[in-house]
Amino acid sequence: MNFKHAVAVALAFTTTVIAGNAAVAQDYPAKPIRFIVPFPPGGAGDTLARTVAQPLSRALGQNVVVENRTGANTLIATEITARAPADGYTLQVMATSFTVNPSAYSKLPYDSLRDFSPVTRLAYNPLIICVHPSVPVRTLKELVSLARARPGELTWAVSSIIGGGRIAGEIFREVAKVDMTNVPYGGGAPAATAVLGGHTSMLIGNVLDCSPYIASGRMRPIAVTSARRAELLKDVPTIAESGYPGFDVTNWFGTIVRAGTPRPVVDRLSAEVGKALLLPEVVSALGKLGLTPGPMTPAEFEAFIRREMQGNEKIIRKFNLKIE
Repeated sequence: MNFKHAVAVALAFTTTVIAGNAAVAQDYPAKPIRFIVPFPPGGAGDTLARTVAQPLSRALGQNVVVENRTGANTLIATEITARAPADGYTLQVMATSFTVNPSAYSKLPYDSLRDFSPVTRLAYNPLIICVHPSVPVRTLKELVSLARARPGELTWAVSSIIGGGRIAGEIFREVAKVDMTNVPYGGGAPAATAVLGGHTSMLIGNVLDCSPYIASGRMRPIAVTSARRAELLKDVPTIAESGYPGFDVTNWFGTIVRAGTPRPVVDRLSAEVGKALLLPEVVSALGKLGLTPGPMTPAEFEAFIRREMQGNEKIIRKFNLKIE
């Protein structure tokens, strides 16, 4: 094959691929879309997915079916997505744990960067420390004093083995110089149930995990982890305000599809999810969950994921949080 013939073949192939992608995008979606959630029903990630699924279904003209596939610190759901056809019909919610797992596990059943195409970030939120009413503290200063007086006795529940809540808690333990015992659960709702039942002393999790129980007095809020106070609980101080300046840890959620999904399909999903997130009724609903919409383009979200992975790798090494 001479050079001119090779160029002609390459151009013909490129033209065919572009035309094929355009046809795929035009026909998409032609059937219902699976929206896989690696968290159990009732938590922030699940509620977020269901809130977005409704307007997304209307925009795409197809049902977006939420499917909870929990376990193994989100590995089970993520492996399902990695093995799904690269056609845009399997969309997955992911969170901070997605960028933690590559450093926490010695081996994963997928490559976190190579096997997925980022679609968009969904939302971000502060985390909150809430205690069971039996814990005799009302401020972060009192909590620190109690933890120092009873090293290793206080337990703190989180929604996963290593995720946003665990990282926030480990950073807090270091800066406050306290010894508390971590207890991981399979989601925000089970972690909250553990605190409500008095099985753990406190919870470090999404605002949604605590807010329904604060008004009734079944949980007591102590502090939020972000630099600013949570819109949903403006009377709860930040950790930074409570004696640890500069403390700022937030959680986030996003969406991915399998790598190889046609770019026009990824772009359309990103655009439609972004539009859904900014609908007034969705903004209002997410606000009640303590979530702030934060859509990104696929390129912006990919860069964000890479930065998060780099930062979390340092944290995993520093606190020796490897699972295997």
